[in-house]
Amino acid sequence: MHVPDSGFEWVETAKRAERQGYHTLLLPDNFYVPSPYPALAAAAAVTDTLRLRPNVIAAPLRSVAETVRESATLQLLSGGRFELGIGVGRPDAQQETEQLERRWGSATQRRAHVLETVAAVRTRVDPAPPVMIAAAGPRMLAAAAQVADRILPALFPTATEDDLAALIATAREATDRPVAFTQQIVGIGDQLFAPRVYGHVPSAAELREAGAVGLLPADPAEAAAVLEYRQDKYGIDEVIVPGGLADAFQPILDRLR
Repeated sequence: MHVPDSGFEWVETAKRAERQGYHTLLLPDNFYVPSPYPALAAAAAVTDTLRLRPNVIAAPLRSVAETVRESATLQLLSGGRFELGIGVGRPDAQQETEQLERRWGSATQRRAHVLETVAAVRTRVDPAPPVMIAAAGPRMLAAAAQVADRILPALFPTATEDDLAALIATAREATDRPVAFTQQIVGIGDQLFAPRVYGHVPSAAELREAGAVGLLPADPAEAAAVLEYRQDKYGIDEVIVPGGLADAFQPILDRLR
């Protein structure tokens, strides 16, 4: 989730992520960063195995046809390494939607738009990409559980493990399908790197005292043990590492591998 400062710096980030052994490169979909589809296409051109995923496209920003076209293009240019990450949009994405002269719609309409987009991408993009849906509310979690390959529980940096467990339980109760889960971390030890969209984020000490689930221990062995525990208990088999923490996460990644 590294935000590009230049074209050269961005492609070097992609190549470095592949060398380090990361599985997927992600880029948000908001007005703070470049558009994810062309940026990920540039990353695809300089990598061989790294998978590419917008994390996550805000469905109201594009029509279904636009998302299908952009997804098919990135799937083609990446040689089948594209993954669709999608959601209904952050609350402040309404302003961005209106700037693009799009219709934000009600929560029900936005959920329907997500599901329609997922169905269209799976039908019209070849090969059909894996789909991850970001969700927080019970209705979106239940809908995601019915169609997604994996779910990203959308949590604030201060969320606790109980908060995470509650969202996963809500999704699991809605389906008998096997669904994988993803968690985003915001810090390792005293190092924090939270996306700008979160606004103010408490200090590492405050997050630690609050029991924030997104803050990993500084010791790689302890951090790896935490992630293995969450995989066993919750089915979280993917962790999103912000670009600013990629180097700090490397010893944890090596230990897990």
